[in-house]
Amino acid sequence: MSLYRNAIWFLNGIHQYTRKGYEAAFKDFEPQDLDVSVVGRSFMITGANSGIGRATAMAIAKKGGTVHMVCRNKDKAEEARVDITSESGNTEVYIHIVDMSETRKVWEFAEAFKKQYPALNVLINNAGCMVHKRELNTEGLEKNFATNTMGVYILTESLIPLLQKSRDPRVITVSSGGMLVQKLRVDDLQSEKGDFDAVMVYAQNKRQQVVLTQQWAKAYPLIHFSAMHPGWADTPAVSTSMPQFHQMMGERLRSAEQGADTVVWLALSRAAARTCGGQFFQDRTPVPAHLPLAWTHSSAEEIQSFMTQLETLARAIGHNLM
Repeated sequence: MSLYRNAIWFLNGIHQYTRKGYEAAFKDFEPQDLDVSVVGRSFMITGANSGIGRATAMAIAKKGGTVHMVCRNKDKAEEARVDITSESGNTEVYIHIVDMSETRKVWEFAEAFKKQYPALNVLINNAGCMVHKRELNTEGLEKNFATNTMGVYILTESLIPLLQKSRDPRVITVSSGGMLVQKLRVDDLQSEKGDFDAVMVYAQNKRQQVVLTQQWAKAYPLIHFSAMHPGWADTPAVSTSMPQFHQMMGERLRSAEQGADTVVWLALSRAAARTCGGQFFQDRTPVPAHLPLAWTHSSAEEIQSFMTQLETLARAIGHNLM
């Protein structure tokens, strides 16, 4: 079954996830969807100093939004902020230094942010990682899971009260089409069983994000939740974590701006706000979260187990999120 999933996914990817796939989809975009000003609206973007996060921050700054860049590296963040403010002419761009793999620090940051700022209109969970050997963070969580799933869970859950008080609140999570090859493994969330394959661990984390998005949309209907696949984009993260894939695809990869397009559309457009919450998007269009006949759906009991495990893990490291 995994061979079938991988084959179907890769064939779909060659047609849809590449630069040509974006160019084909672009023909059906409505240009006026992004003909908006978002002056006075605030946006938090994790992993905002490079790749898709940086392209998203730039696009939002150009539309007048207040941008909160959540980054791990202070020097790279400051360099990106200078470029964004210079090119956009928007000085409402702020840096917050947070390592998304350190879950306690993520929670502390979110709690401090709520006290300092009266509103947050849009949260964009973009930061991610692909660590190729099994490593643990200071709380004993596997690092990919800590960054891609628990960091997203804790930041989002902590900021939901602030989002609920804000006008037209939205949460967008940058997932991956790679999640289509994975079924949610509720008995092994941190990839402790079997061989450690970083690409599959990453895909599992991205499946976890999509399930989270679906559950949040049901639990908090006043907030518009969505997940998206940016396609195969030429970003520093891809070249570092998947060098062979990066080299093989070469010029077929999308630009970071093309990868960020759907994030920006989901964050800014009125059209996105009119879509049903909890969906998985690709090139501004909701697409199925499962491949045909791939048997990746989860039961209600499995999903409840997943959500309970996340809450338990959060509480175990001292986070009272509820």
